Parts: sequence; structure tokens; C-alpha cells
Amino acid sequence: MPNLSIKNVPEEVVEKLRARAATNHRSLQGELMALVCSAVDDSKQHTPERLESGWKTVEQILSERKLERARPVNRGPMAVDIIRQERDTR
Repeated sequence: MPNLSIKNVPEEVVEKLRARAATNHRSLQGELMALVCSAVDDSKQHTPERLESGWKTVEQILSERKLERARPVNRGPMAVDIIRQERDTR
């Protein structure tokens, strides 16, 4: 099996990785392997667990934004009404 090496990793990043590994009850090597495997496995991005825990796909976010823009904005008076009111007070 080939080996990978990452050089000049900032110490703060290494400490965060060690903490993450400890949280997941893994060695640093095991945590790095899990991260790399997860990054290259596209199918893990769409698992029900991830979607239920707040993860959304790009398609879901786009459809939500389109729905938001489709709704009319009824937050206050229209500009034409403000101008008419101002004109009528003169």
C-alpha cells in the first residue's frame, strides 16, 4: 500500500487533528485515514445521517434559495405610496 506525506503542517492543525482523533477514539493515523477516505468517497456526502444532522447538498441549498426568491416581499409600503404621500402633504 502506498504512503502519503504532508510536510510543514502548522502545529495548531496537528493539535486539532490529535484532539479530533481522541474524540473519535482513533490514533492520529486512523483519523487521517478516515478523513482522506471520507474526502474521496462522494457517496458518504449524501448519507441520511449527514443530511439529518444539518448537512445539505448544493442542490438542496439552491432549491431553498429559489423558493425564497419566489415569494413576494411584503415588508412595508411601496416606494410609489411614499412618494404620493409626500407629494400630497405639500
